[in-house]
Amino acid sequence: MKKLIKRILLILLAVLIAVQAPFIYRRYKIGQLAAKIEQLNANRTVAENPQYKEYKGIIHAHTNLGGHSTGSFEELIAAANANDLDFVIMTEHWSDTVDTAALTLNGVYGKTLFIGGNEIDTADGDRFLMIPGSGDAAGLRKLPPTAVIEKLHAENRLALVTYPEKFNSWESQFDGIEVFSLHTNAKKMNPFTAIFDGIWSYPAYPELMLASYFKRPDENLKKFDEIAAKRQVSLFAGTDAHSNIGFHLLGDDAGNKGLDIKLDEYATIFRLARQHVLIEKDKPLTRETLLEALKAGRSFIGFDVLGDTTGFRFDAPGAADDNVGGSSSSGGEIASAGGVKLSVSVPLAARTVILRNGESYAGSTTNSDSTYLGKPGIVSANYEFDQPGVYRVEVYLDQLGPPFDKMPWIISNPIYVR
Repeated sequence: MKKLIKRILLILLAVLIAVQAPFIYRRYKIGQLAAKIEQLNANRTVAENPQYKEYKGIIHAHTNLGGHSTGSFEELIAAANANDLDFVIMTEHWSDTVDTAALTLNGVYGKTLFIGGNEIDTADGDRFLMIPGSGDAAGLRKLPPTAVIEKLHAENRLALVTYPEKFNSWESQFDGIEVFSLHTNAKKMNPFTAIFDGIWSYPAYPELMLASYFKRPDENLKKFDEIAAKRQVSLFAGTDAHSNIGFHLLGDDAGNKGLDIKLDEYATIFRLARQHVLIEKDKPLTRETLLEALKAGRSFIGFDVLGDTTGFRFDAPGAADDNVGGSSSSGGEIASAGGVKLSVSVPLAARTVILRNGESYAGSTTNSDSTYLGKPGIVSANYEFDQPGVYRVEVYLDQLGPPFDKMPWIISNPIYVR
């Protein structure tokens, strides 16, 4: 009997080891990925943008003020400052009793500008981020989407589509689409593999473990391209940070916790995906200038967990638009008469893809055939064309291996050529 029990235990041990082996190997590979990214960041170089100053931050964050979260103001401020974020756009859930947008963080705390907004519902079940927020947030759930947007625009507020996979009112005149959501992407993770990855890889490499599950938001980008073909609209990434996944043992009603383990700390989530915004150099970073740039599409999504995207540029040199006197940046509208030149610059050697009306349009740059301008390490590519359309850029770091040969490192807003 003892021999049988011993044999069974050995078999169970062998099975356990066999099951864990792939995750141990993934831990090793994620360690290698971290080393590659560290080397890439050490060799990056950025050219100065003569017209704009670049700011980085996150959109779509919650605290315990609006429910669905356990995060405190102190935790959020510390995380934003530690990550050198220039801005954080709050999107507190609405309340029937208090104005959560007014009570959340507004103004500069440390080095970060906070803007109080709301996540709101409409009578049709569509959901928006209202920026800045309002004491009317709760009542908007009784109105149809068109009426909500009209009200927000009359009050100089932005209406940004969140959860586009559940959105229906695509003919309404919203200002932007959350094409990538960290929260939505996380919900698609395989729970079995995520649990064991969490055991082996999360303690040492929390951000890269989560990033290994990133997938290009194909359907959301397709819908964005359909809307952009008809009118100007902006795209952005949302963190939907709640800081509410974890557990604690022992504690009291005053909030003291004996053992507190949190898997989605703000500090971790804020290192994954950021919105980089361009503001004219003669203007300061304020709530007004930030929202103006976001509405105009002068921004791009940077998955900075894979490498710092600061310094990316997508321009039409020599063209003029309503935003800039001598050139057009992303978000601008220009005329196609006489031909147009597009310029793409990235701080690392990478594969860049130009998309016209959502379809791949022109070539790519790689480590072997990039054109280097200015300081070594700045990769630039120029494209000339005479066809009208909506042009945007996706940049890939193929050298990091799967899944990052299919998951973009950078997603730009478009330049509209009419």
